[in-house]
Amino acid sequence: MALLSLLFAFLTTLLPFIRAQNVIVPGATWTDTSGNVIQAHGAGILKVGSTFYWFGEDKSHNSALFKAVSCYSSTDLVNWSRQNDALSPISGTNISTNNIVERPKVIFNQKNSEYVMWFHSDSSNYGAAMVGVATARSPCGPYAYRSSFKPFGADSRDEGLFQDDDSAQTAYLLYASDNNQNFKISRLDADYYNVVTQASVLSGSTLESPGIVKHNSEYFLIASHTSGWAPNPNKFFSASSLSGPWSSQADIAPQAVRTYFSQNAYDLPLGSNAIYMGDRWRPSLLGSSRYMWYPLDFSSGSPTLVHADVWSVNIQAGTYSVASGTTYEAENGSLGGSATLASDGSFSGGRAVGFLGNGGTVTINNVQSNGGAHWVALYYANGDSTWRNVTVSVNGGSTTLVDQPDTGGGHVILSVPVKLNLNNGANSITFGSGQTSKSCDYAADLDKIIVY
Repeated sequence: MALLSLLFAFLTTLLPFIRAQNVIVPGATWTDTSGNVIQAHGAGILKVGSTFYWFGEDKSHNSALFKAVSCYSSTDLVNWSRQNDALSPISGTNISTNNIVERPKVIFNQKNSEYVMWFHSDSSNYGAAMVGVATARSPCGPYAYRSSFKPFGADSRDEGLFQDDDSAQTAYLLYASDNNQNFKISRLDADYYNVVTQASVLSGSTLESPGIVKHNSEYFLIASHTSGWAPNPNKFFSASSLSGPWSSQADIAPQAVRTYFSQNAYDLPLGSNAIYMGDRWRPSLLGSSRYMWYPLDFSSGSPTLVHADVWSVNIQAGTYSVASGTTYEAENGSLGGSATLASDGSFSGGRAVGFLGNGGTVTINNVQSNGGAHWVALYYANGDSTWRNVTVSVNGGSTTLVDQPDTGGGHVILSVPVKLNLNNGANSITFGSGQTSKSCDYAADLDKIIVY
């Protein structure tokens, strides 16, 4: 009987972890089915039957130089298994370990029964500005490298692919050209090996990180502007034809949040909506760059990014669902040390807690839970140009350090997730405990937390 009780207690503790694998948490450390951090930046998604394949840049060596194009598989877009590397470096070619291979995208060529990968192929100083092409007979390959070249003799840096739903499955290259000043869309040949016709040019647009979603026979181009590794407000353009004319740019999210500190990588249709799949780049530690996936809602007729700390997707129904949580205002907590109340109209309720760390703490009491692991979103403002971080402790236990990217200004609020184990009933969560200038300096101003 005692053994059964222990087993029941273990399963009860485990259930929240199982549930957590059924949700998408933007900005969290996303691990694969083996427990390893997913390394698939600059994502490209391919669906074959009921299986999705996620291609991306392996940045586990924390370098922009080429290590591998990884390949992961999933049937639910949440639980991903790493497969063999789709593309590996080849010494003495344009895809050696001294070169750049970014933003891999794969489409299937029905004519040749072949999977074709395109990617940004470049030199280490980004001076070559080419596309690369590789092919395989199975989704994860491995892919055989064909060549790197400049489409129509012009630059190509950030790129994407779009395969139309016409009978010919016409495919297009989307790419930043002419030193990133002009954005171009060019049709591929029947084999998907080269470009044959330039469909349209958005002159002087300075766009990169492109993706296209087709919705109700309208084409929506989603892209960022150029600001290096730093985020900016991603935009959308629309047209009834890939040859244009294209509309003027419009925002997919409030400008101030800079697409919630992310850059577009791929946009996946989901029923009558889509999924924005972006990267939160961390250039000083590229392997720790996080994935920022959000619903793209088309209910207004145009794509609007739905901010969600925690959300789920139903592949069969083609729908998404945003989780609801319980909000606790930081200013209602118990302040300690040098922590002070800060007032600003951007904060929820107009107030937040500042000067956390270096002896300053705030403890939010009576945080209710049914026990087990919970995602907790920390809403904060960091007006610095660099990242901050904050220690988090539950019920006086050991601390967890949570990164807080700059928010783009002291009046801009972002959220970051952390998974915490809470007791059944009331809990106390302390922020800034044991955080000194020798370890991680001051934390950002804490507005509120939401417990999911």
